[in-house]
Amino acid sequence: MTSTSFEAILADERRSALRGAGLVAVIVSVCLVSLWGTGFFDAKRFAESGPAIQQLASEMVPPDFSRWQTWLKPLLDTLLMSIAGTALAVVFSLPLALLAAPNTSPHTAVYFAVRTLLAFLRSVPEIILGVLFVAAVGFGALPGVLALALHSVGMVGKFYAEAIEHVDPKPLEAARAAGATPMQVIVHAVLPQVLPQLTDVTIYRWEYHFRASAVLGIVGAGGIGFELMAALRLLNYDQVSAILLSILACVVVVDSIGAYLRKTLK
Repeated sequence: MTSTSFEAILADERRSALRGAGLVAVIVSVCLVSLWGTGFFDAKRFAESGPAIQQLASEMVPPDFSRWQTWLKPLLDTLLMSIAGTALAVVFSLPLALLAAPNTSPHTAVYFAVRTLLAFLRSVPEIILGVLFVAAVGFGALPGVLALALHSVGMVGKFYAEAIEHVDPKPLEAARAAGATPMQVIVHAVLPQVLPQLTDVTIYRWEYHFRASAVLGIVGAGGIGFELMAALRLLNYDQVSAILLSILACVVVVDSIGAYLRKTLK
């Protein structure tokens, strides 16, 4: 290697390093501006909130678990909502993902239409969907399940589609060359490659759904969130802290189950 070529390589590396440093500087600047714009650096505001936070903390400690038996059914409802919402999301996300991936979509128009649909579904927060479904089907766990599933179709479908988009194209080409139908190509050449990624996404989404289910209860979609909102309205902050600790314990259990499933299904 000549000295000229070596110097050219060093110059390219320096330019790449400068571009990377410039990009990092831009990202850091945007983050700092965002923090400043939202009042994060307002020290006076934090100082003035100290007494209120101290008062609230004193009312939350010690937690009051006297009504723990009445929380068991709502916690179970929250768990069932998370499982049912995940199941429905998977059922609808997989076919939409196949239509939203460029290597499996039957037509460009279908690809863009399904991509737009998925973007729309994930742009509507679960809590808004929860309010709408409570108005449509009434109070209880059902509107929570529908809200979780509909929102997650947009998110899970996107992740599924991206996993399908990046599969190795050689098995697909071989299957098509052998005369396989589109469904046979999907079953024998696409799904075996992406099944581990789809499993990971599904389990992560289930873990997220449990936490989201607790929030949906606040708008009347059943679950432990309903009990949490009732305690907040009555200013029973000691019960609020007890409910939050109960939710935390359940989240830890759900996360542990998710980690076990990911390890087992690899």
